[in-house]
Amino acid sequence: MTQPRWQNRFGYAGVMSLILAIGMAGNCLAADAPAKVGDSVNASNARAVIKTKLGDIEIKFLPDVAPKHIENFIKLAKSGFYNGTIFHRVIPGFMIQGGDPNTKDSLRKEAYGQGGPGHNVKAEFSDLPHKRGVVSMARAQDPDSAGSQFFIVVEESRFLDRKYTIFGEVVKGIGVADKIVALPRVMCQTGAPSPADKGPCDNPIERVEMTVTIIE
Repeated sequence: MTQPRWQNRFGYAGVMSLILAIGMAGNCLAADAPAKVGDSVNASNARAVIKTKLGDIEIKFLPDVAPKHIENFIKLAKSGFYNGTIFHRVIPGFMIQGGDPNTKDSLRKEAYGQGGPGHNVKAEFSDLPHKRGVVSMARAQDPDSAGSQFFIVVEESRFLDRKYTIFGEVVKGIGVADKIVALPRVMCQTGAPSPADKGPCDNPIERVEMTVTIIE
């Protein structure tokens, strides 16, 4: 596979520490306690629709491989947890990441990437590949530290396979993800801190808020 542009920039080890990781604060959440959604939701038929000003992204769940993560995502979405959050990390040729409640506050950019729901979900790794359109859960170094942050892959990223929990795939609107990943973003020199007034590295300069709706 051709080495993606972002791997050329950071190198494999740098990317593994840079991307998809929830900040250390997010690694200090309560013990595993995935949210319950009750028997009324059939994950096999349910869809998630992420509405943004750039268009909608529709996600099909994969309950056979990640039932607990889907249960958790649906519960959070139904409670309005994701509404008003943004895709706070965008890396062209790779992915867009969102789901951090800290991003609801435009004045707390220094905390972007560190938030979560207050509980973790145990890893449900599978043999599914991280191909374009896959939706997977972000986490900290602990494999069982996923909470609410997720990412959508815009270019095949097979090095993530069996290291992050895939729980869905985009069935409509992948072009919207392409628009988001192409937004101007905070650029940082390797090893240098991000500009305090603009937010963390790879944070889009333009806010694109989301509203997540579950369709059953």
